[in-house]
Amino acid sequence: MDLLWSAPAGSVLPAIVAGVFGLLIGSFLNVVIHRIPKMMQRESDNYVAHESGKPLPHEERYDLLMPRSACPQCGHQITAVENIPVFSYAFLRGKCIACKTHISMRYPVVELLTGVLSAFLIWHFGSGLLGLATLVFAYLLIAMTFIDADTQLLPDDLTLSLLWLGLLLNLNATFVPLEEAVIGATAGYMSLWSIYWLFKLATGKEGMGYGDFKLLAALGAWLGWKMLPVIILLSSLVGAVVGIALIMLAKRGRDIPIPFGPYLAAAGLLTLLYGKQLAQTYLGFY
Repeated sequence: MDLLWSAPAGSVLPAIVAGVFGLLIGSFLNVVIHRIPKMMQRESDNYVAHESGKPLPHEERYDLLMPRSACPQCGHQITAVENIPVFSYAFLRGKCIACKTHISMRYPVVELLTGVLSAFLIWHFGSGLLGLATLVFAYLLIAMTFIDADTQLLPDDLTLSLLWLGLLLNLNATFVPLEEAVIGATAGYMSLWSIYWLFKLATGKEGMGYGDFKLLAALGAWLGWKMLPVIILLSSLVGAVVGIALIMLAKRGRDIPIPFGPYLAAAGLLTLLYGKQLAQTYLGFY
C-alpha cells in the first residue's frame, strides 16, 4: 500500500490501479455531466416560481446521488451489472436492456478518456500528492468540457472549486509558489474579462461567457501566471482550427457560438504536462 501511495513517476502498477479507478470515476462524471445542468435549471425554475409567489415546480430530490440512474425512454432503473464502465456498454451492445433504445456513445468515451488519462497522469507524476492532485484537476476539466460542449455553460460549482483548490494546493507550492498562483488567478480572470469588454464595445456582441474567465483564473491558480500565455495561445489555436473546420464542413453557421471551455481545458492539461517545454518553444520564436 505504501508503494502505491508514494510510487515515483514511471511506476506501472500504480498507473494501472489509477486507470481502473479512473474508469469508475468516469462513470460518475457521466452523471455529473448529465445532471448538473438540469440541477441548475431546476434551481432557476424554483427561484423564479418562489419570487412570483407560485408553487415550486420541482420539489422532489434531484442531485448527483438521487434518483437512481434510469433509461430516459422507458424508465428502467440501471442495475449494478449494467453500470460497469465500458464493459456494460459493450455487453448491452449500446442499447437499453429493457426497451432497446440506443445508449449514447458518450458514456463509454468519457469512461475510457478518464481511465486512460488517470493512468497516464499517475505514470507521469507518480502517486504522491502531486499525482493525486492532477487527477482531481483532470476530472473537473473533463466534466466542464462536456457540460460546456452540451450547454455552453461552465458551472460555478466546478470552476470555483477548481480555482480554490488550486490556491490551497499551492500554499505549499505543490505546482507553483503561492504568489504566482494568486497572480495567475487574477491575471487569468482579468485577461479574458478585458478581451470580452473590448470585443463587446467594438461589435456590440458577447464573444465569450463569464465561465471562461473563471476557468482561466482556475488554471492560473494551479499553474501560475507564467503559463497563462501558453494556455491562451494553445486554446486559441485549437479553437480557431476546430471552428474553421466546422464552418467549412457546413456543420455550424458563422453566427452560432462555439464554446471556448473545452479548448481552455485541453490547453490546461497540455500545459500541466508539458508547460515548461511549450513555454521554452514559444519564447524561442522571439
